Amino acid sequence: MKLSEKIIELRKANGMTQEELASICNVSRQSISKWEADIALPETEKLLILGKTFQVSMDVLLKDELTLSEVKDVHICGNNAIQNKKQELYEGILIKESIADDRIIDCLHIHKIELWNTGGKPKYWTALFFTSDRKDFPEQISKVMLSNPDTNENWFVDFKAGNKKYIVFKDRVLKYQIGNRTEKESVCDACRELGITKEQMNWPE
Repeated sequence: MKLSEKIIELRKANGMTQEELASICNVSRQSISKWEADIALPETEKLLILGKTFQVSMDVLLKDELTLSEVKDVHICGNNAIQNKKQELYEGILIKESIADDRIIDCLHIHKIELWNTGGKPKYWTALFFTSDRKDFPEQISKVMLSNPDTNENWFVDFKAGNKKYIVFKDRVLKYQIGNRTEKESVCDACRELGITKEQMNWPE
């Protein structure tokens, strides 16, 4: 059973319209239509929201050989689901070499690990593709980011939660609403003061 078919079945079993599911996932109704038509796949963040909304595991959603053994009733839909959402889901990539304390990884759900050959120092970076549902994650990660005030070398991690983008340095959390040019430029100005180049500020949104 394909993911597209599972989304249709779960949505209908819970009495949701495409518009209501789109509201929960913070996407357009057209996106839901594309998922159900098997034209496009949900991002990791959206898959996790689908799993929580329908109370099924990622294995059940993603593995074609697994079918829906039962459909659980979820008494939330539409705007109520957003209002009842306990906390935001952060999604991004963390360079392991950029942190001073590995215990912060306990706050993450790691979905993929890649080894990047940078040709610089360190030669290899360990990229952790993560999500985190810990409410104070931006503040916690800011405590362990590496920084050298003497050389103005500052590591940062960028991630997003919904339509909000976070750029986090040692003891400093910067953020802006995606699409708000004024807020973004203010964040970029702060990054320049910390020695971040224009190329480094081409983070994904």
